[in-house]
Amino acid sequence: MTTWEILIQSLVSFIVLFILARIMGKRQVAQLNFFDYIVGITIGNIAASWSLDEVKSIHAIASLLVWTIVPLIVAFVQRKSYRGRILLDGKQQTLVKNGQILERNLKKSNLNIEELMLLLRQKDIFKLSDVEFAVLETNGSLSAMKKTELQPVTPKDAGIQVIGEREPRLVIIDGHVMERALQQTGYSREWLLGEIMKQGASDVKDVFIAQIDSNGSVYVDLYHDSIQEPRIKEKPLLAASLKKLQADMMSFALETNNPHAKESYTQGADTLDKLLKDVTPFLKE
Repeated sequence: MTTWEILIQSLVSFIVLFILARIMGKRQVAQLNFFDYIVGITIGNIAASWSLDEVKSIHAIASLLVWTIVPLIVAFVQRKSYRGRILLDGKQQTLVKNGQILERNLKKSNLNIEELMLLLRQKDIFKLSDVEFAVLETNGSLSAMKKTELQPVTPKDAGIQVIGEREPRLVIIDGHVMERALQQTGYSREWLLGEIMKQGASDVKDVFIAQIDSNGSVYVDLYHDSIQEPRIKEKPLLAASLKKLQADMMSFALETNNPHAKESYTQGADTLDKLLKDVTPFLKE
């Protein structure tokens, strides 16, 4: 078999393996249990043997299909049947309960105390006395919970009200505005331009990445971080600020359940809209 034939056959085997991996989905990476581990190794070995012409193409494809279809069937059974999941994946084992190590479960899991300590250290737990519960999951990872008095205080514990977070969105990528993402944040293009100008950009094309969080804060990374911050053009920035204020008013009107507040926010937004229409021609440079 010539080198070119090996190259072509390897490329074909890669394409087939890529397609099968996409069909199998992300389970092979996200939930790698013992069965998934065996499947991954076997499929890789078949593809490697095929690319070197150690097996016939028709046999390799048939074998790959079997090792793809069977895991899909197994995954379907696991989704639909609790008993099927227990039979195929086994049960998780509680290794520490109420601060006490369960030696019998530790032996069932074929772990010794050094291996348990290693798994705990990976969870930033170095003292057994800090552990309230520890469970060995079916994929071999350890889930551990510290004792209540050692857990960090949350805003809820302190009685502090916090604003719920929304998904941060990338609104500029490689100098291009992601219009749909920006629309979903509720902000305008003019407002975004004003925000990036505050951080040293003179145009959208100067921005490598820009992200908006749930508080309306904008993270900006410029292509040339060492460039001097240009003088901010006051008129476009004023227009952007007014449009942001109008958008905030409309957002507040939609969020509040107080009829008086809703009416006040709506009137404020309408007033700003009229003001913008009157002054926009004079705010262009």
